[in-house]
Amino acid sequence: MSETNFDVVVIGSGPGGYVAAIRAAQLGLKTACVEKDPTLGGTCLNVGCIPSKALLQASEEYAHAGKVLKRHGVMIDNLQLDLPTMMGHKDKVVGDLTKGIAHLFQKNDITHIAGWGALGATGEVIVTDDGGAKTALNAKATIIATGSAPANLPGIEIDEKRIVSSTGALALAEVPGHLAVIGAGYIGLEMASVWGRLGAKITVIEFLDRIVPGMDGELATQFQ
Repeated sequence: MSETNFDVVVIGSGPGGYVAAIRAAQLGLKTACVEKDPTLGGTCLNVGCIPSKALLQASEEYAHAGKVLKRHGVMIDNLQLDLPTMMGHKDKVVGDLTKGIAHLFQKNDITHIAGWGALGATGEVIVTDDGGAKTALNAKATIIATGSAPANLPGIEIDEKRIVSSTGALALAEVPGHLAVIGAGYIGLEMASVWGRLGAKITVIEFLDRIVPGMDGELATQFQ
Protein backbone atom coordinates (compact mmCIF):
# COMPACT_ATOMS: atom_id res chain seq x y z
CA MET A 1 0.00 0.00 0.00
CA SER A 2 1.57 3.26 -1.12
CA GLU A 3 -0.58 5.69 0.86
CA THR A 4 -1.06 5.42 4.62
CA ASN A 5 -2.06 8.96 5.61
CA PHE A 6 -5.75 9.85 5.60
CA ASP A 7 -8.13 12.43 7.00
CA VAL A 8 -10.72 9.72 7.75
CA VAL A 9 -10.43 5.95 8.05
CA VAL A 10 -13.69 4.01 8.24
CA ILE A 11 -13.58 0.49 9.67
CA GLY A 12 -16.41 -1.51 8.09
CA SER A 13 -18.20 -1.08 4.76
CA GLY A 14 -21.79 -1.85 5.72
CA PRO A 15 -24.63 0.70 5.36
CA GLY A 16 -23.10 2.85 8.11
CA GLY A 17 -19.52 2.56 6.92
CA TYR A 18 -19.74 2.96 3.17
CA VAL A 19 -22.19 5.86 3.40
CA ALA A 20 -19.94 7.62 5.93
CA ALA A 21 -16.92 7.07 3.69
CA ILE A 22 -18.69 8.46 0.63
CA ARG A 23 -19.95 11.52 2.52
CA ALA A 24 -16.52 12.22 4.00
CA ALA A 25 -14.97 12.06 0.53
CA GLN A 26 -17.67 14.32 -0.88
CA LEU A 27 -16.75 16.88 1.79
CA GLY A 28 -13.18 16.88 0.52
CA LEU A 29 -11.59 14.57 3.10
CA LYS A 30 -9.02 12.00 2.07
CA THR A 31 -10.81 8.78 2.99
CA ALA A 32 -10.06 5.08 3.32
CA CYS A 33 -12.43 2.24 4.16
CA VAL A 34 -11.16 -0.99 5.74
CA GLU A 35 -13.23 -4.14 5.15
CA LYS A 36 -12.37 -7.69 6.30
CA ASP A 37 -14.79 -9.47 3.94
CA PRO A 38 -14.08 -10.06 0.23
CA THR A 39 -16.84 -7.69 -0.91
CA LEU A 40 -18.13 -4.32 0.20
CA GLY A 41 -21.56 -3.81 1.74
CA GLY A 42 -21.32 -5.54 5.09
CA THR A 43 -23.83 -7.97 6.55
CA CYS A 44 -26.87 -6.10 5.22
CA LEU A 45 -25.92 -6.29 1.58
CA ASN A 46 -24.09 -9.62 1.50
CA VAL A 47 -25.85 -11.90 4.00
CA GLY A 48 -28.69 -9.88 5.48
CA CYS A 49 -31.31 -7.41 4.29
CA ILE A 50 -30.69 -7.63 0.55
CA PRO A 51 -30.48 -11.40 -0.02
CA SER A 52 -33.34 -12.00 2.40
CA LYS A 53 -35.58 -9.58 0.51
CA ALA A 54 -34.62 -11.20 -2.80
CA LEU A 55 -35.65 -14.60 -1.43
CA LEU A 56 -38.80 -13.18 0.15
CA GLN A 57 -39.90 -11.84 -3.22
CA ALA A 58 -38.96 -15.02 -5.08
CA SER A 59 -40.71 -17.28 -2.57
CA GLU A 60 -43.78 -15.04 -2.65
CA GLU A 61 -43.91 -15.35 -6.44
CA TYR A 62 -43.72 -19.14 -6.13
CA ALA A 63 -46.45 -19.28 -3.49
CA HIS A 64 -48.59 -16.87 -5.49
CA ALA A 65 -48.29 -19.01 -8.61
CA GLY A 66 -49.20 -22.16 -6.71
CA LYS A 67 -52.00 -20.94 -4.44
CA VAL A 68 -53.44 -17.63 -5.60
CA LEU A 69 -53.54 -17.51 -9.39
CA LYS A 70 -55.98 -20.41 -9.67
CA ARG A 71 -58.55 -18.33 -7.77
CA HIS A 72 -58.43 -15.96 -10.72
CA GLY A 73 -58.78 -18.71 -13.28
CA VAL A 74 -55.09 -18.91 -14.09
CA MET A 75 -54.04 -22.55 -13.98
CA ILE A 76 -50.38 -23.59 -13.98
CA ASP A 77 -49.66 -27.25 -14.67
CA ASN A 78 -46.59 -28.96 -13.23
CA LEU A 79 -45.41 -25.96 -11.19
CA GLN A 80 -41.85 -26.69 -10.07
CA LEU A 81 -39.33 -25.03 -7.82
CA ASP A 82 -35.83 -24.56 -9.22
CA LEU A 83 -33.98 -23.66 -6.03
CA PRO A 84 -30.50 -23.28 -7.62
CA THR A 85 -31.91 -20.73 -10.08
CA MET A 86 -33.65 -18.88 -7.24
CA MET A 87 -30.40 -18.78 -5.27
CA GLY A 88 -28.55 -17.66 -8.40
CA HIS A 89 -30.94 -14.73 -8.78
CA LYS A 90 -30.38 -13.81 -5.13
CA ASP A 91 -26.61 -13.92 -5.61
CA LYS A 92 -26.83 -11.77 -8.74
CA VAL A 93 -28.83 -9.12 -6.88
CA VAL A 94 -26.17 -9.06 -4.16
CA GLY A 95 -23.30 -9.02 -6.67
CA ASP A 96 -24.74 -6.13 -8.66
CA LEU A 97 -25.11 -4.01 -5.53
CA THR A 98 -21.64 -4.77 -4.17
CA LYS A 99 -20.21 -3.75 -7.54
CA GLY A 100 -22.26 -0.57 -7.26
CA ILE A 101 -20.59 0.34 -3.97
CA ALA A 102 -17.15 -0.37 -5.44
CA HIS A 103 -18.02 1.97 -8.32
CA LEU A 104 -19.08 4.70 -5.88
CA PHE A 105 -15.79 4.29 -4.00
CA GLN A 106 -13.87 4.70 -7.24
CA LYS A 107 -15.99 7.66 -8.32
CA ASN A 108 -15.40 9.44 -5.01
CA ASP A 109 -11.68 8.53 -4.82
CA ILE A 110 -12.05 6.41 -1.67
CA THR A 111 -9.26 3.95 -0.92
CA HIS A 112 -10.62 0.46 -0.25
CA ILE A 113 -8.29 -1.53 2.01
CA ALA A 114 -8.90 -5.27 2.45
CA GLY A 115 -8.12 -6.57 5.92
CA TRP A 116 -9.05 -6.56 9.58
CA GLY A 117 -8.96 -3.07 11.07
CA ALA A 118 -8.12 -2.38 14.71
CA LEU A 119 -7.31 0.74 16.69
CA GLY A 120 -3.63 1.24 17.45
CA ALA A 121 -2.06 4.27 19.06
CA THR A 122 -3.89 7.59 18.99
CA GLY A 123 -4.68 8.44 15.37
CA GLU A 124 -3.60 5.02 14.14
CA VAL A 125 -5.49 2.10 12.57
CA ILE A 126 -3.71 -1.24 12.20
CA VAL A 127 -4.84 -3.35 9.23
CA THR A 128 -4.03 -7.07 9.15
CA ASP A 129 -4.44 -8.75 5.77
CA ASP A 130 -5.27 -12.41 5.06
CA GLY A 131 -1.60 -13.32 5.11
CA GLY A 132 -1.05 -11.80 8.54
CA ALA A 133 0.89 -8.76 7.32
CA LYS A 134 0.16 -5.57 9.24
CA THR A 135 -0.03 -2.01 7.91
CA ALA A 136 -0.37 1.12 10.06
CA LEU A 137 -2.68 3.84 8.75
CA ASN A 138 -2.49 7.38 10.10
CA ALA A 139 -5.96 8.89 10.52
CA LYS A 140 -7.01 12.30 11.75
CA ALA A 141 -10.42 10.75 12.46
CA THR A 142 -11.60 7.14 12.67
CA ILE A 143 -15.17 5.94 12.20
CA ILE A 144 -15.98 2.52 13.67
CA ALA A 145 -18.80 0.84 11.73
CA THR A 146 -18.05 -2.82 12.39
CA GLY A 147 -21.61 -4.09 12.81
CA SER A 148 -22.45 -7.25 14.74
CA ALA A 149 -22.40 -11.04 14.51
CA PRO A 150 -25.09 -13.68 15.18
CA ALA A 151 -25.49 -14.54 18.87
CA ASN A 152 -24.60 -18.05 19.98
CA LEU A 153 -26.79 -20.15 22.27
CA PRO A 154 -25.05 -22.02 25.13
CA GLY A 155 -24.45 -25.65 24.28
CA ILE A 156 -25.38 -25.27 20.61
CA GLU A 157 -22.72 -25.24 17.91
CA ILE A 158 -23.65 -23.55 14.64
CA ASP A 159 -22.16 -25.71 11.89
CA GLU A 160 -24.06 -24.04 8.99
CA LYS A 161 -25.26 -27.50 7.95
CA ARG A 162 -27.86 -28.89 10.35
CA ILE A 163 -27.77 -25.93 12.73
CA VAL A 164 -27.48 -22.69 10.78
CA SER A 165 -27.30 -18.98 11.47
CA SER A 166 -29.29 -16.46 9.47
CA THR A 167 -26.36 -16.49 7.03
CA GLY A 168 -26.65 -20.22 6.46
CA ALA A 169 -30.43 -19.99 6.18
CA LEU A 170 -29.96 -17.78 3.12
CA ALA A 171 -27.97 -20.43 1.30
CA LEU A 172 -29.56 -23.82 1.99
CA ALA A 173 -29.01 -26.28 -0.85
CA GLU A 174 -32.47 -27.82 -0.51
CA VAL A 175 -35.81 -27.09 1.12
CA PRO A 176 -35.76 -28.65 4.61
CA GLY A 177 -38.55 -30.99 5.59
CA HIS A 178 -38.93 -29.27 8.97
CA LEU A 179 -37.24 -26.03 9.99
CA ALA A 180 -37.22 -24.85 13.61
CA VAL A 181 -36.51 -21.13 13.89
CA ILE A 182 -35.22 -19.94 17.28
CA GLY A 183 -36.19 -16.31 17.65
CA ALA A 184 -39.33 -14.63 16.36
CA GLY A 185 -37.83 -11.28 15.51
CA TYR A 186 -38.04 -9.97 11.97
CA ILE A 187 -35.01 -11.98 10.82
CA GLY A 188 -36.41 -15.25 12.12
CA LEU A 189 -39.83 -14.57 10.63
CA GLU A 190 -38.32 -13.67 7.26
CA MET A 191 -36.51 -17.01 7.11
CA ALA A 192 -39.64 -18.81 8.30
CA SER A 193 -41.65 -17.10 5.56
CA VAL A 194 -39.17 -17.95 2.80
CA TRP A 195 -38.81 -21.63 3.58
CA GLY A 196 -42.42 -22.09 4.59
CA ARG A 197 -43.58 -20.75 1.22
CA LEU A 198 -41.19 -23.14 -0.50
CA GLY A 199 -42.66 -26.15 1.28
CA ALA A 200 -40.93 -26.61 4.64
CA LYS A 201 -42.84 -27.29 7.83
CA ILE A 202 -41.99 -24.39 10.16
CA THR A 203 -41.83 -24.19 13.95
CA VAL A 204 -40.98 -20.79 15.46
CA ILE A 205 -39.63 -20.72 19.02
CA GLU A 206 -39.67 -17.45 20.98
CA PHE A 207 -38.65 -16.89 24.62
CA LEU A 208 -40.86 -13.82 25.13
CA ASP A 209 -44.64 -13.76 25.26
CA ARG A 210 -45.23 -12.74 21.63
CA ILE A 211 -43.57 -12.72 18.24
CA VAL A 212 -41.63 -9.67 16.97
CA PRO A 213 -41.28 -8.45 20.58
CA GLY A 214 -39.32 -5.40 19.48
CA MET A 215 -42.18 -4.11 17.35
CA ASP A 216 -45.57 -2.60 18.06
CA GLY A 217 -48.11 -4.98 19.60
CA GLU A 218 -50.59 -4.38 16.78
CA LEU A 219 -48.03 -5.66 14.27
CA ALA A 220 -47.34 -8.72 16.40
CA THR A 221 -51.06 -9.54 16.51
CA GLN A 222 -51.36 -9.24 12.74
CA PHE A 223 -48.28 -11.38 12.11
CA GLN A 224 -49.55 -13.99 14.55
